[in-house]
Amino acid sequence: MDKVVNSPQLAVADIPNGASIAIAGFSVDHGFASSLIVALKEQGTHDLCIVCNSLGAPGQLRPQILVENRQVSKLIASFSARPGVPTDAERQIAAGEVKLELVPQGTLVERLRAGGAGIAAFYTQVGLDTDIAQGKETRVFNGKRYVMEEGLTVDYAFLSACRADRAGNLEFRGGSQSFNPSFAKAARVSIAEVDEIVEVGEIPPERVGLPGIFVSRVVKRVLEPEPPGARKKRRGDDTFKTYNGKPAMARMEIARRAALLLDDHSYVNLGVGIPTLIANHIGDKDVMLHAENGIMGYGPLAPDEPLNRDHFNASGEFVGLVPGASFFDSVTSFEVARSGRLAAIVLGAYQVDEQGNLANWSTPNMVGGGIGGAMDLIASDSRLIILMEHTDGKGLPKLVKRCTFPLTAQSRVDTVVTDLALLRQVNGVFRLEEIARGFDVDEVLALTQMKVEVAPKVGIMQDAFDASFGLPHAAHAD
Repeated sequence: MDKVVNSPQLAVADIPNGASIAIAGFSVDHGFASSLIVALKEQGTHDLCIVCNSLGAPGQLRPQILVENRQVSKLIASFSARPGVPTDAERQIAAGEVKLELVPQGTLVERLRAGGAGIAAFYTQVGLDTDIAQGKETRVFNGKRYVMEEGLTVDYAFLSACRADRAGNLEFRGGSQSFNPSFAKAARVSIAEVDEIVEVGEIPPERVGLPGIFVSRVVKRVLEPEPPGARKKRRGDDTFKTYNGKPAMARMEIARRAALLLDDHSYVNLGVGIPTLIANHIGDKDVMLHAENGIMGYGPLAPDEPLNRDHFNASGEFVGLVPGASFFDSVTSFEVARSGRLAAIVLGAYQVDEQGNLANWSTPNMVGGGIGGAMDLIASDSRLIILMEHTDGKGLPKLVKRCTFPLTAQSRVDTVVTDLALLRQVNGVFRLEEIARGFDVDEVLALTQMKVEVAPKVGIMQDAFDASFGLPHAAHAD
């Protein structure tokens, strides 16, 4: 049995107009089958339905180029837009030229896994009472409400792996397994782009990440992925905002304070943005960090060199590993989240309101948005900690009376850490327990729209991590 095809062009030659294609790839950079994507663009096949987590960044060899080439008529994805990154996809969606169906990341892989397994539909609590659940059937099981999601199948899948044998068995490295298994199982024809092709038997059975029965064709990668040394540019972690002419805490200080909230001997998920910086401040605490792309047990952001392009966090940033680390696919990753095995989940947000509602996937200026894995991650009863700046770019409060942006979940936020304050929900009301050094309670409340109780004794946020280094405390705030 030989499934090797001589070129990407031959591998995609039979894809007709109107086909549905699931394209694996995480974040904007990792694990895309660029050779197959470019071959499909050159072929000019149009009226495509693309199923993916993300279209990737503009100007790179990602599914985005198929949209830019006017080959896509429908998109089923977890991300259609990202803040500050305008794309041709957004313009076409806004103009009604591309239909959009946004799906939470864990639900997306579960729909594909179910479709491939012949399961017509399933019930989940992900997306309850949000825009995602509108028009969908809901049922009650054991006193809890669930939303029905239908299984999803596609005509083709584009996969990426480090190695394949001629029978189609695939081997993955590190966190790059992610979407590949579920996408392959849902496809009538799955095509794997790989770095290396070996003879049958050369991949040890225990290293086969996807059996060849799920792989229709194998082709050698002809376009090299971006070198791992090209680290993602991110906003300076030591930068800070000013309020009333005074500096608030820097992003890394927010993360440092939040790290002290995590319990020893626990498993914790870190979302994109400021939460990923917590990995740099765990220290000797016994905490295993989980990332939704399929990694458990990672450590601080990796130094500039050397980098392993298959070791990355939910933001797509390169990380080191700690003893006991493990890798798995996205289906397993969201089983970890929805099962409640995580002690805490740390996410960013656009808004949090006084009922503990969270909005973190879309703003009025975005076409669609970026749900990612947030809805799946918080579908359990795990503690939810939010890290964010106290106001938005226009100086408007992010701690609001009622969320005006689309909700991610209702009544789920336990703790909020901003660059000015730490608040915990106690008996249904957020209580201000700490503030940033140099500010007083009235200043923080003036920048906070939601109803807040003030603790009898308000601490200074920096004192908490100063104490962890044995430094003396400053006086409590008034």
